[in-house]
Amino acid sequence: MTRITFISADGERRQDVDAPVGAVLLDVAQAAGMPLEGTCEGQMACSTCHVIVDAADFARLPRASEDEEDMLDLAAGATRTSRLSCQIVLDAAIESLTVRIPGEFYNMQGM
Repeated sequence: MTRITFISADGERRQDVDAPVGAVLLDVAQAAGMPLEGTCEGQMACSTCHVIVDAADFARLPRASEDEEDMLDLAAGATRTSRLSCQIVLDAAIESLTVRIPGEFYNMQGM
């Protein structure tokens, strides 16, 4: 299991969720009621599942693919530790993960 801590866009609300190894972070977030659309259903054709990973956790994640980095370049409010939650598969090496939900997003499919 991986303990995921979600922090709201305003930084106020926190929610801790236990997720099984092999789960996709987007699915875990949506099941927990987080406002991540995932409009393209994991095809990296939008950035509606963009999250900001805590700096301490970022280096423990597998590196983003070039396609993911290209999509993150278009994400609203992207930071150095931004990732697409549809591309984060939880593995046994990730015991805990803290992510912040951005306050806005761009839907590239609707543009």
